[in-house]
Amino acid sequence: MNNNTSAPKIPLQHFFKNPEKTGFKISPNGAYISYLAPYENRLNIFVQKVGDDKAKCITRETDRSIAGYFWANDNCLLYAKDNKGDENFHLFSVDIEGKEVKDLTPFPDAKVMIVDELEDNETELLIQLNKRNPQIFDVYRLNIETGEMIMVAENPGNISAWHTDHEGKIRAATATDGVNASILYRENEGQPFKVICTTNFKESLSPIMFTFDNQYVYAVSNIGRDKSAIVIYDIVNNKEIKEVFSHPDVDVGGIIHSRKRKVLTGVHYTTHKIELSFFDEISQKRYERLVELLGKELEIFIASSNKNEDIFLVRTINDRSMGSYYLYDSKTDTLTKLTDVSPWLNQSELAEMKPITYEARDGLKIQGYLTLPKGVEAKNLPVVVNPHGGPWARDTWMFNPEVQFLANRGYAVLQMNFRGSTGYGRKFWECSFKQWGRAMQDDITDGVQWLIKQGIADPERIAIYGGSYGGYATLAGVTFTPDLYACAIDYVGVSNLFTFLDSIPPYWKPYIEMMYEMVGHPEKDKELLEASSPVFHVDQIKAPLFVAQGAMDPRVKKSESDQIVAALQKRDVAVQYLVKDNEGHGFHNQENKFEFYQAMEDFLDRHLQKQEKPMPVVG
Repeated sequence: MNNNTSAPKIPLQHFFKNPEKTGFKISPNGAYISYLAPYENRLNIFVQKVGDDKAKCITRETDRSIAGYFWANDNCLLYAKDNKGDENFHLFSVDIEGKEVKDLTPFPDAKVMIVDELEDNETELLIQLNKRNPQIFDVYRLNIETGEMIMVAENPGNISAWHTDHEGKIRAATATDGVNASILYRENEGQPFKVICTTNFKESLSPIMFTFDNQYVYAVSNIGRDKSAIVIYDIVNNKEIKEVFSHPDVDVGGIIHSRKRKVLTGVHYTTHKIELSFFDEISQKRYERLVELLGKELEIFIASSNKNEDIFLVRTINDRSMGSYYLYDSKTDTLTKLTDVSPWLNQSELAEMKPITYEARDGLKIQGYLTLPKGVEAKNLPVVVNPHGGPWARDTWMFNPEVQFLANRGYAVLQMNFRGSTGYGRKFWECSFKQWGRAMQDDITDGVQWLIKQGIADPERIAIYGGSYGGYATLAGVTFTPDLYACAIDYVGVSNLFTFLDSIPPYWKPYIEMMYEMVGHPEKDKELLEASSPVFHVDQIKAPLFVAQGAMDPRVKKSESDQIVAALQKRDVAVQYLVKDNEGHGFHNQENKFEFYQAMEDFLDRHLQKQEKPMPVVG
């Protein structure tokens, strides 16, 4: 398992600095391309005419990078930005020349989300806002020229998602009481909604979009099956008409369609990597042509297209490269390279991410990824175990700057999709319920033991690092298996399940009963939550700990990190604490990322590489 020649040490900043250019999109008429690029170390929007070499920076955000954007019409773009990581995103408009920027949702402590971009309407779109009640989102028709908003659907208090037909009319909704989910339907916007069906949250029927005749809906469903499939659902008569696509091993994630030709063109799902299956000959041939032009070793995705669907922005990526963007003109079969996302990284110097499988102690098959440092014998290596966040999410085969950084520093990196990770079906998900710190943690421990048995890991030099739920798993790892890890890094992680459940964002409150069933009830499951909360068992922690936290984090409050740090300081256990006042659930500003990963590198050097460095002053 030797990766041939060893790689040179790559500067830390090369892994974590802002991309050269990313987030490319094409205007509806195909005349302009836009992208995100650094302006004063923050990602801002640039626009250039197709065929021109010069681009113009049309936004000047300097406190925080733009989180996302899209073309409203050929002359206007809309973008989202929050305040210091609080996740209360506002929607801004900017003209193509960058002369006028407007905050279209200037409401304090409110969060905006897009319901429908209304691609055929150049002046309006549908948004949802929680300005009336922080726990629920109402739908408004927003005029992007005047800023006028008209409420078109008031949330009665239980609706979690709104669904429009192809004319931009709200015809369906998903409601929840915290445990059960209901599909609501109305024939037109003048009628009241009627409940069509209700399922427990473990069963899901999630509408994606209406069929092109607006009669039925395409939906992701696991009703009557373990793995979620794409189905056509008769929403009026509450019956599944047809299974469009399913996979025997994994859930199907979503659909691909042609808005212009009004056809379903394919689906996407994730095995060890993202896969595409096509139903449409035009789309299939286009994809095959792109593979022919770009090569089979790259993952290829259509990032954007013009309204006429004959000019496409193509994104490539793999496990060792952040990839490139290309402009493909299907009329002339011309592919033009626009940029490399991170041209300072050399793919040949980076490490391969290999899919792996091992068996948990109860026989459950766990899939994951192992990245070995390039050019080093896979024997007796220092290891960083990296459980993902969520926890109801998953790792996949893709470029990961953290993993590549750690591998470049000589560490093997183990990632695992422990029970509860999404994409593997309902049974795999459900067997994680009320298993924080228990069977979910055992899956991580069993992965480490597997790596030791393989002879790859040096049992004396194993660290655990994770963010969010991965941060919880880090704390649980050094608490409940204190002899397994030489050190640990907790990044915005949960330490106390009681305070975590009590401090979730207001718009998560409707799901609290579901959280109680999945994590545990603070009264009915008091003993369970106490036993699984690392903060109550700090006497078992002996490995050095590094904690990083954003002060504005709305999901995992700063108090979660404060508690574990204070408890360890009381016991004189080595703990290093980094807090950033202008960050939320994870660090986004470039200078903060540099500081965090440099501190991580020094911390791991000190405790895994046996290099003598002074311990930083605890802050």
